[in-house]
Amino acid sequence: MASVTSVNLLSLATSLPYAAQLSTIAPNATSSVQFLSYNDSFTNDILGPDVSQQLISHQPYQAFHEAGVYYKATNSVYIASNWQSYDNPINVTILNLNDYSISTTRYPGLYEANGGCPYTSPDNKSYVLFCDEGNFQGAAGLTLVDPVNNTTQVMVNNFLGRNFSSINDVEWVPSTGDVWFTDADYGYFQNFRPYPSIPKQVYRYEPATGVVQAAADGFVQSNGIEFSPDYQTLYVTDSGQEEIANISLTRPASIYAFDVVNGKSLQNRRLFAYSDNGIPDGIHTDTQGNVYSACGDGIHVWNADGVLLGKMLVANGSNNFAFIPGGMLLFNGQNLYKISMKAQGRAVQRDFGLVCQEQWPS
Repeated sequence: MASVTSVNLLSLATSLPYAAQLSTIAPNATSSVQFLSYNDSFTNDILGPDVSQQLISHQPYQAFHEAGVYYKATNSVYIASNWQSYDNPINVTILNLNDYSISTTRYPGLYEANGGCPYTSPDNKSYVLFCDEGNFQGAAGLTLVDPVNNTTQVMVNNFLGRNFSSINDVEWVPSTGDVWFTDADYGYFQNFRPYPSIPKQVYRYEPATGVVQAAADGFVQSNGIEFSPDYQTLYVTDSGQEEIANISLTRPASIYAFDVVNGKSLQNRRLFAYSDNGIPDGIHTDTQGNVYSACGDGIHVWNADGVLLGKMLVANGSNNFAFIPGGMLLFNGQNLYKISMKAQGRAVQRDFGLVCQEQWPS
């Protein structure tokens, strides 16, 4: 079952004690996900009447951190763990949807995985496309992983000879074949990448031609990236407020929106939303154009106008999540939650098709 608390917006706007009361919900959600509704559409259209939440897995390390890419041939979701140390770097956690077993691996040539997305090459081969943050031995870049054969190949690892800092998140556009990605400094902040030598930017890459283009700048830390369902709007999170140990509440914890022009360039940058708790990290949209981002107290959900609809609250927040048929997987460090709900991720039908049979454990 799920607990849904409705927020009185007028009380919230005029009462700091009421705001403080609401802020106690997430820290107490240590073994479950709680729901906070700011708008009836969150309860009715996002969650739906049969909403539920379930702890799927608990691991002794932060196995559930970033990415969350479904690969049809293995019926599994590939999740990047969090960096721990040189002796325990980033691993890929594999959730097998046949029996919900958890395994972990490292792929040769993939140094430090972070964000990811499904990718189909021009010759119709399917891959998991990982952001590789790189390390002191390997360059940051985008790396194609074939989970069946355990092979990798570099898609791109420099900007016209300039090193990326530590590539963070990526999305593929099937209609053009282009790949859009962000670059941030988190590898440097975690002491496994050299001092940054390039601005924090959004890039567009053409795998068929090798063209790489800086598409947007002006970020403190460009992080999550996602498209609207019609691919006419691009959303980018700026997590500059938190640079690991260096936190400044006056830096961005914001989501910016851009118009996508002719599928190749960005215009009309604007502030879309600001997170009131922590930073917006991973970001995804649903089929109705609502925008979801992983923040300091869980998943925040806004409508296409940037109005906050609700939150999915969990202790210690979330860095990312993945839509699956019938709901989503919420990454909570050591914990993996499954949320059953009405809304459907924009790419679920494309990514899963009829291959994934939904048989969640009871």
